Amino acid sequence: AVVAGSASPAQTVGGLREKRAGSVRPGSVDPSSIEFSRITDWLRAWQTCVRAGDFDGGRKLCAPELLAFGTRAEIADGLDAVVEHQWRHVWPMIRDFTVRIAEARGAIVGDSAWVGAPWDSLGTHDDGTTYRRPGRLTVAFERRQGRWLAVHTHFSLSPPGTPARG
Repeated sequence: AVVAGSASPAQTVGGLREKRAGSVRPGSVDPSSIEFSRITDWLRAWQTCVRAGDFDGGRKLCAPELLAFGTRAEIADGLDAVVEHQWRHVWPMIRDFTVRIAEARGAIVGDSAWVGAPWDSLGTHDDGTTYRRPGRLTVAFERRQGRWLAVHTHFSLSPPGTPARG
């Protein structure tokens, strides 16, 4: 089990802390660690797909059985449903989607991982004017054939009054 930022006895592995079985607790992520960089690479690829409205590219980052909670779709079960009920309604309506990767936190345990991070975007009104649209994400992953694929995503808008960055 590889966990970043935990405070109990552990061995450091690639900038993350390896914990003894039975004592794994998620903690702070070192975004510069080699192992966790594969997860932050996924976040960067995701950001690129969202900004470009690249649904096919986004599909390649996710498992077919993806379960998603979104800012529009309360719950979408299966990748096709996620694309249809969430992505197609949100991605074309936002600009400058940016995951704050330096603030990402998560853990890797075997072939499973999770990451949580804040994000920022600009929403667009019908007249083309924009408004700040900050949020946060949690993604659960499975490693399949050497690739990290999202099996669950949860994107939500930040509570009202939360200051946006960027």
